[in-house]
Amino acid sequence: MKFGHFDDTRKEYVINTPQTPYPWINYLGNEQFFGLISNTAGGYTFYRDARLRRITRYRYNNVPVDIGGRYYYLRDHDNGDFWTPGWMPVKRELDFYECRHGLGYTSITGERGGISVNQLAFVPLGYNGEVHRLTVSNTSDSAKTVSLFSFAEFCLWNAQDDMTNFQRNFSTGEVEVKDSVIYHKTEYRERRDHYAFYSVNRSIDGFDTDRESFVGLYNGLHEPQAVIAGQANNSIASGWSPVGSHQIKLPLAPGEEQNLIFILGYVEVAENEKWEAPGIINKKPAEAMIKQFSTDAAVDQAMADLAAYWDGLLSKYQIESQDDKLNRMVNIWNPYQCMVTFNMSRSASYFESGIGRGMGFRDSNQDLLGFVHQIPERARERILDIAATQFEDGSAYHQYQPLTKKGNNEIGSGFNDDPLWLISGTAAYIKETGDFSILDEQVPFDSNPDNTATLFEHLKRSFYHVVHNLGPHQLPLIGRADWNDCLNLNCFSTEPGESFQTTANIEGRVAESVFIAGLFVFVGPDFVELCRSRGLDEEANEAVKHIDTMRAFTLEHGFDGDWFLRAYDHYGDKVGSKDNQEGQIFIEPQGMCVMARIGVEGGQAEKALRAVEQRLDTKYGIVLQQPPYSKYYINLGEISSYPPGYKENAGIFCHNNPWIMIAETVLGHGDRAFEVYSKIAPAYLEDISDIHRTEPYVYSQMIAGKDAVRHGEAKNSWLTGTAAWNYVAITQAILGIQADFTGLKIDPCIPADWDSFKITRAFRGDTYEIEVHNPEHVSKGVKSISIDGQSIKGNVIPPAGDGAVHKVSVVIGSHND
Repeated sequence: MKFGHFDDTRKEYVINTPQTPYPWINYLGNEQFFGLISNTAGGYTFYRDARLRRITRYRYNNVPVDIGGRYYYLRDHDNGDFWTPGWMPVKRELDFYECRHGLGYTSITGERGGISVNQLAFVPLGYNGEVHRLTVSNTSDSAKTVSLFSFAEFCLWNAQDDMTNFQRNFSTGEVEVKDSVIYHKTEYRERRDHYAFYSVNRSIDGFDTDRESFVGLYNGLHEPQAVIAGQANNSIASGWSPVGSHQIKLPLAPGEEQNLIFILGYVEVAENEKWEAPGIINKKPAEAMIKQFSTDAAVDQAMADLAAYWDGLLSKYQIESQDDKLNRMVNIWNPYQCMVTFNMSRSASYFESGIGRGMGFRDSNQDLLGFVHQIPERARERILDIAATQFEDGSAYHQYQPLTKKGNNEIGSGFNDDPLWLISGTAAYIKETGDFSILDEQVPFDSNPDNTATLFEHLKRSFYHVVHNLGPHQLPLIGRADWNDCLNLNCFSTEPGESFQTTANIEGRVAESVFIAGLFVFVGPDFVELCRSRGLDEEANEAVKHIDTMRAFTLEHGFDGDWFLRAYDHYGDKVGSKDNQEGQIFIEPQGMCVMARIGVEGGQAEKALRAVEQRLDTKYGIVLQQPPYSKYYINLGEISSYPPGYKENAGIFCHNNPWIMIAETVLGHGDRAFEVYSKIAPAYLEDISDIHRTEPYVYSQMIAGKDAVRHGEAKNSWLTGTAAWNYVAITQAILGIQADFTGLKIDPCIPADWDSFKITRAFRGDTYEIEVHNPEHVSKGVKSISIDGQSIKGNVIPPAGDGAVHKVSVVIGSHND
């Protein structure tokens, strides 16, 4: 069942009912100020850090779901009828409803009783505020008078403290009101140098800043007493719960339309400029921001600038094919989601509260793979930020806070795959840009400016952190966990509520990860090339020896006869083996080891992928392992704590499905690679949205596996490495356009029945229009390449460096001599 449709021309997803299977959201903002907004106007805003600078309040796991947002109530003065254009929270039946989620903006339209309201929400470029333009129209043939009531509930900045420290927080709330602007200034009197404001660009007929006065102590947001009464109270918050609400009376002639511009903004003020008078905040910065968007023309221009910004980003890689679903994923929605993961990492979504997780070391490096071609300069900054949270021994904080850019002590380190991802992310950046100078940047250890080394030295320590931490089988020690944070082989937790990730009850050097071994062999060659680029041939040769040794030990001790093992546990027993009763085969090492080309020549790789197809595949994607764990295994940790079929216990983890896609292309299996791709790509799932439940335009982290009660139901949409890895799988492995150190590598691996496709790829200042033809209907193998009519040898296009557009013709067939 569908609940909307794609509008590819406008780059929007159009939702035609407010009652989607789960709230379908969008993200606003690209730089420092961000908002989450659902198809019913739920969500919240924050500045840089969803935990430490939460601007509006939002309650997760609420009843009903998705209560709290930026709401606009309409009340008809003639009959007292009131409603909201996004349906929630009032839930009055609407005569018309439509939500359009676009790139960095959302437009919600509701109509009832002859009044139509459009709510356009976006964050302008370079602006620390969310702009809402309300267009109120009288669609009837009689004059009407309505009151518009805005509503936003302020968070007292620190989102975790806001929801727990009530003995203090119920006494600290403060506001000011001047003209049509409500200023939220809680704690500004003391250590804070920032405040929020909520404005509208016309005179108001009333306001409220105290939640109880506006809503009523025993009322809900679906029945605020000020709206029912038709009159604001002009309340001034003093403690309790500050809110912002404006009342504007609108007389509307038949056919008349009026626009109102609301701004929810954030201001920081220097310490010596905080006050304009004793106890009166300095409003000049806010007033300047409000003036920027006081007219419709300014809003229109900002929307045009936003559209141009996204057109510029998306133009870096475009496909023309016969498959509309493929086109919209590659051209619009997958790169858009990759940019959202760049901004958010795993911090704030409808499944991530913005409190428990910051920016992940591993996560952010993987996310970079999906957006580096769009914003290489910001990718460079992100790499240096990540590297600064590394320790001298090569290990790293698992997470860091975006506001402070310092490691998160609550989580700590010990996730032994983390360091290798820094090599992967840095290599991806250099391949895209050719900027080897980043390796010479001085980067702190543990964010200490007095203890620095070059980025290259950080990468070297990442590489040797694995070499120096090997177990009994000469495979990498797993530490607290590897990519699968829920495989906790040194935890042995018996205490309810104890964190599996931060508890290590047994400090041993026995538990090993075959996955990290595969990852080491996969990213190792990039480290070798970086060594050679600096003339460090001896170091490069030494690294090659370590890679070759790891490959050999992986085949000797990490292959179980038909597939790769997952690990060895604390006792030295196999995990992911046919000898196990449960959890016999895992997806992660099959994908990563074959991506690393381990066992390709000896046939082990082919066996492993066929085992995945036979034992792990389902109609909704590939599950993480089989059979699922039916009970809690203390030696395995969190993975066995989930019911069968959910999350890491045999759920379909969409993050590692693309590793299988890429692995299949390594072996030349284009049909199988695209089959796996289309099973989890959102655009291909639109028709089963009632089963899938999450947004049909972005990936989710997890889909319930075949052992689950609700097989096919997705969770944890938006903020997942799934976005980046699926983008890499389709654009680089399947379509085969890959940035490399020496140029643009062309190596498609496609379904054999494809005739042709065209890729437009911006690369190092040039643009390449690449037409790929498949006259022999094979899956893999470049027969010939010509650039501007001139044939080249091999399949790597050297950068032209002239800023021009170049025509590239590629023929798939037997390999070039």
